[in-house]
Amino acid sequence: MAYEGILLGMGNPLLDISAVVDEDFLKKYGIKLNDAVLAEDKHLPMYEEMTKKYEVEYIAGGATQNSIRVAQWMLQIPGATSYMGCIGKDKFGEEMKKNSKLAGVNVHYYEDGTAPTGTCAVCVVGGERSLVANLSAANCYKSEHLKKPENWALVEKAKYFYIAGFFLTVSPESIQLVAEHAAAKNKVFMMNLSAPFICEFFRDVQEKALPYMDYVFGNETEARTFSKVHGWETDNVEEIALKISQWPKASGTHKRITVITQGADPVVVAEDGKVKKFPVILLPKEKLVDTNGAGDAFVGGFLSQLVQEKPIEECVRAGCYAANVIIQRSGCTYPEKPSFN
Repeated sequence: MAYEGILLGMGNPLLDISAVVDEDFLKKYGIKLNDAVLAEDKHLPMYEEMTKKYEVEYIAGGATQNSIRVAQWMLQIPGATSYMGCIGKDKFGEEMKKNSKLAGVNVHYYEDGTAPTGTCAVCVVGGERSLVANLSAANCYKSEHLKKPENWALVEKAKYFYIAGFFLTVSPESIQLVAEHAAAKNKVFMMNLSAPFICEFFRDVQEKALPYMDYVFGNETEARTFSKVHGWETDNVEEIALKISQWPKASGTHKRITVITQGADPVVVAEDGKVKKFPVILLPKEKLVDTNGAGDAFVGGFLSQLVQEKPIEECVRAGCYAANVIIQRSGCTYPEKPSFN
């Protein structure tokens, strides 16, 4: 089987500015742990304050880009994955390009001359993370870039597509183009609920894309928010996963599978009207560095086996392995080679 370009991701490429901060810092900027939000005016000074006050690390991030890089790392087949998103023409953008090339991902960035490369403040307290994203250039992605022959060729070549829900705030029309292509050509289209605010405030575009989703990923908080927004009146993650899997589909080729992670609790997989639960690899608290990128890494591990047509048990096992590696390191980073067998 030819793996070149088999998996394509689209999303918001962001440079993570990561630091261990304190409760006061979170309070000052009105940030909740384990949340992800878009930066408002009140958040803008925090980036500067973080670099002055704490020891910061700069790590190439962005949810979809993290997942694609992890899938690429797990596959160890150069060029198996591709990625599109928008960066600025600046040193952070150059850094991102260098990073992705080293990771073996075939990136086709749209470079915007008017805005700086997007950043994401990763505030870590007690190993738990909170994200505040300042999209900047990432917000400037246009479907015109996707339609260019050299970029659309990546879509034609791929058999699997993964897009984090965060991209719904940027270019729903790009998502729709890829989703419709996937349905027409019997390919596999996948998205992530990504954050409570996506389910709450971008409900319309999320619902428009949902019929095309063959796999829906998310965590327990996002799943419960999705349930609340849709008036399902249940907090039971297994029930919610089932209901999402039974949402009407645009194409009958693949049945929808919902995969919900719950931190240290078992992964919930809903398909065919049934729910399966898979335990995760438990990690002693003292080994936890930070949870930044854990969900992204889970998806990356999962996708690395899915594109090889492995059974769902193997996909989940690989997802759990990748997440376990990432939470023992700062940000979404990994050792040179995986030890997954």
